[in-house]
Amino acid sequence: MSCNWGTELWDQFDNLEKHTSWGIDFLERFTKFVKERAEIELSYAKQIRSLSKKYHPKRSREDESRYTWCLAFASTLRQLNEVAAQREELAENLNSQIVCELIRYSQELKTERKTHFQDGRRTQQHIESSWKQLESSKRRFERDCKEAERAQHVSDRIDLDNKTDGEKAAQHKHQAAEESRKDYVTSLTQFNQDQHQHYHTLVPVIYQRIQDMEERRIERICEALRSSAEAERKVLPVVTGCLDAMMDAAESVQPRMDTRQVVEVYKSGFDPPGDVEFEDYSATMRRSISESSYLDNRTEGRRHSRKLWPFIRKNKVLSPADCSHLPPEQRRKKLQTRINNINEEIQREREQRNALLKMRDVYEQTPHLGDVSSLDPRLDEVKQNLKRLEEELRTNQAWLSEADSRQSDHSSRRQSGGCGLNSQVTTPGCSSLNPDGSYTEDHNAELHFKSRSSEFDEDFDDEEPLPSIASCKSLYPFQGQNEGTLSMVEGELLSVVEEDKGDGWTRVRRNLEEEGYVPTSYIKKQYNNNQQKQQ
Repeated sequence: MSCNWGTELWDQFDNLEKHTSWGIDFLERFTKFVKERAEIELSYAKQIRSLSKKYHPKRSREDESRYTWCLAFASTLRQLNEVAAQREELAENLNSQIVCELIRYSQELKTERKTHFQDGRRTQQHIESSWKQLESSKRRFERDCKEAERAQHVSDRIDLDNKTDGEKAAQHKHQAAEESRKDYVTSLTQFNQDQHQHYHTLVPVIYQRIQDMEERRIERICEALRSSAEAERKVLPVVTGCLDAMMDAAESVQPRMDTRQVVEVYKSGFDPPGDVEFEDYSATMRRSISESSYLDNRTEGRRHSRKLWPFIRKNKVLSPADCSHLPPEQRRKKLQTRINNINEEIQREREQRNALLKMRDVYEQTPHLGDVSSLDPRLDEVKQNLKRLEEELRTNQAWLSEADSRQSDHSSRRQSGGCGLNSQVTTPGCSSLNPDGSYTEDHNAELHFKSRSSEFDEDFDDEEPLPSIASCKSLYPFQGQNEGTLSMVEGELLSVVEEDKGDGWTRVRRNLEEEGYVPTSYIKKQYNNNQQKQQ
């Protein structure tokens, strides 16, 4: 089947005009579609990037760098940020490669279509003008023939006297009719020539140009569809890589390792409290002695806990340098981390010192490169830093050795029964929770801690008490022997002024004067309605 518009659609000028106009409207709608899709991609990328930034771990949260599930989530957020970047690139490609080109092509297409249809209208007007001229000459010929015929009839009916005049009039009409016939024949010949040229030359050429224009429009839409798919296919490998990285991050989560990490972070190294001994009240004398001893112990506990914790000022704790305020296991980890950091600083300072020494040798061999004396201040500073860091390293190593020895002594005593759960003897160097709940250190460490804390006693005696955030009830008796702890008896009601910070100790208050720390596991917290709302 022929598909030449010039021959197949020679009489469909108006329909072709409507069809090509609709085609340009479709092209503009398609351009708007691609533009809106690019805007959606850009908005999606912006929202994904904002979401990733909103939930990205804060640098201050050290816990999120310890656990595999936190690291996996952080990796997923980073990959989402990369996905957002790829969607932004897709939106940019759609705008630059498709939308801008289609807008420019639409304007060119409108101009070209206008030219073609103007040519078509001119040829249409020409053939219509030729047809009107033919019709005019035809009607004139018809009129002249009828008038010549009437003149002939009139001439035949008149008498002989007027016959000459009638014949002359009839002859004149016949001449006019003949001229009209010749003019009609000329117009007819000209019209047939114009019509043949119109339908076999001019219209096919113009309609072929319109057909070519329409095919180029369709091909341009095809190219735009192909380009949009190719633009998205271009970012798919990167997006697929991001999804693979998300899968790898999910596979890297190790629940067992995370639960072990919780042990590493929060393990205190204390032993559970031992059994409570039986107190015999059967004898009157024994009961009196027991009650007197109980009251003395409570009075002594209150006397020791009367002063506030010396290193506390408005919820901030000034920790001793040797970390002796921490439980044994946490103290070891804190000191080991500090030693590792100091070793790294020492390594950096040594590398800087070696670099300065090499530079000094170069300056000595080639003086024009620099002055040797200009390096001396920096070398002295590096040497002083090394000396200070090495001193800190020895001090912290000594503290770590002390902590290790205490823990090893504690383990050996626990195995031999010298510092077990049921032991009532406080052994120097044994770090544990005694059956009465006390946390014992060796005497030298306690003296060292008390000497450090005595400097702050006077500064904090007048400190305003912290507000109560909850109430608690003691589950076991606790005899606080260290400065800053508070003794309590079983069933006693106290006020909680500071929550457990992760070291196993809670700050409580008795009345308004006695305040100190007790083991968190030895109390049960109770909240009223107002305190629960504050929580």
